[in-house]
Amino acid sequence: MRERYRVERDKRLRVDGNDQYVEVVGAFERYTDDPYIESGIDRPPLDEEVDVVVIGGGFGGLQMGARLREAGVENLRIIEKGGDFGGTWYWNRYPGAQCDIESYVYLPLLEEVGYIPREKYSYAREILDYSQQIGRHYRLYDGALFQTEVTDMFWDDHQSRWIVETGRGDSLRARFVAMANGPLNRPKLPGIAGIGEFKGHSFHTSRWDYGYTGGGPDGNLDRLGDKRVAIIGTGASAIQCVPFLGEAAERLYVFQRTPSSVDVRGNRLTDPMWAAGLEPGWQKRRMENFNGLVSGVPQS
Repeated sequence: MRERYRVERDKRLRVDGNDQYVEVVGAFERYTDDPYIESGIDRPPLDEEVDVVVIGGGFGGLQMGARLREAGVENLRIIEKGGDFGGTWYWNRYPGAQCDIESYVYLPLLEEVGYIPREKYSYAREILDYSQQIGRHYRLYDGALFQTEVTDMFWDDHQSRWIVETGRGDSLRARFVAMANGPLNRPKLPGIAGIGEFKGHSFHTSRWDYGYTGGGPDGNLDRLGDKRVAIIGTGASAIQCVPFLGEAAERLYVFQRTPSSVDVRGNRLTDPMWAAGLEPGWQKRRMENFNGLVSGVPQS
């Protein structure tokens, strides 16, 4: 058994590391386009001083903004490349997208916001909606700069300020900068020979093109009935969207290097009686218990 696992592990080890991927630049830049923006933001560049700049509008940036608000900090900006809060869950809206960590642990600030997840394992749509709810609860939209990407940041000794510049021509002077930019906002493409010459329609799961497939996050991909579809990879994203593709497409080809681990999902609706009986501090205790279990802390 150990030898079998060793063989599978060795298949995944790559001496070329991140060089195995194709950079999404030049002809591949279109894979980073935001398909969820109905209309682009048109605003003049900002030239202002703030107390804090937070880079990133995912859970890290939202929690930073929330705690700053709780501490009385009003003069802050959150810079986010996407069109709204959500981070990973803003970009990943493919059919069946779902979190594989218990929602009562994964979703932050549940007690502070007064929210109870609908299910043990939340789907992407609920997580995105909840991210926006955090933004409203803490008035983070007031200082948010969406569809904006940081291009430069440096410390100015003369002003004793961080200078944060963006692709929209903004120049912000900040006492503090919080880095909350995660690693999952930019797609990775496999370094497959000929990928640049493929003439068919293609997109990354984190930029799902419902205009082409039809349907939505719940499935019903009704424009694929006469299409031969291929999906490359069988990680968590593929495991979730393949059933919908297989149901809708005329034919589906799944290209797999090594198999993924799968198990019973065991999802269920949140018991309202259980939720009603939760005592203050419940989420922190649950998080600490979860972290202890996955870290191998001995249990009494």
